[in-house]
Amino acid sequence: MNIRYITLFAAIQLLAFTFVVPTISQERIILDPDEIDSFVLDPADFDPDDKDAKILRHEPFGRKTEAVYERGEREDGTPIIIATSNNAISTVTTPITGDPNVFQYLEWEWKIESVLEKGDLTKKDGDDFAARVYVTFDYDPSNLGFRERMRYTLYKTFTSFEIPLRSLNYIWANKADVGTTAESPFTNWVQYVVVQSGNEKAGRWFTEKRNILDDYREVFGEDPPPISGITIMTDSDNTGESTRAYFGKITLSKK
Repeated sequence: MNIRYITLFAAIQLLAFTFVVPTISQERIILDPDEIDSFVLDPADFDPDDKDAKILRHEPFGRKTEAVYERGEREDGTPIIIATSNNAISTVTTPITGDPNVFQYLEWEWKIESVLEKGDLTKKDGDDFAARVYVTFDYDPSNLGFRERMRYTLYKTFTSFEIPLRSLNYIWANKADVGTTAESPFTNWVQYVVVQSGNEKAGRWFTEKRNILDDYREVFGEDPPPISGITIMTDSDNTGESTRAYFGKITLSKK
């Protein structure tokens, strides 16, 4: 087989397994603004063994070693999700359809034990985070430039997973300053917003709230298409390290 072809195939597989949001046989939840003001993902509803869960479904990344997601409790008995990664990667995701012009605000609770020593959001081999919460969007592939459309077509040829063309990642960074925004070292389809950073606040719970409409416009320089999913992830497959994070309720709301 041609060496160039092998290299291209390897690159496609790497990107696909790093940024896919699998939606195999999983219906999206439609957020109707006439019926609800907010949508809450409650860890009390998380079952890591339910492969058909409509919300908070554990999803592997290809053949990579999976992070472990378990349901636990805070000191007061409040349910949480505990994510442990040992040179591993996987997600807990909820496919939805929602209007970011209406459901503008994302609020969540999280805590980490420690950041990853080798983590660096500017490098492929450092592209791991103790915790991230991200929103994906239904970007129309026809709006891509010619080269980007070709790249997307190739990705779809070699993987059955859905590949988000727009992903807004809120991260607990390893070194970068809070407020930093940057594209993933793998693709500009994924943009990072640093919400917390470093070990100084490790071991403590924090509640975050972001305006995803404003953040999307800032990092992508355009208005957002419909929201397609909300995902949490703890990963350490690129650095080969270990870490643990804790996630509480996640709420998408109008205000």
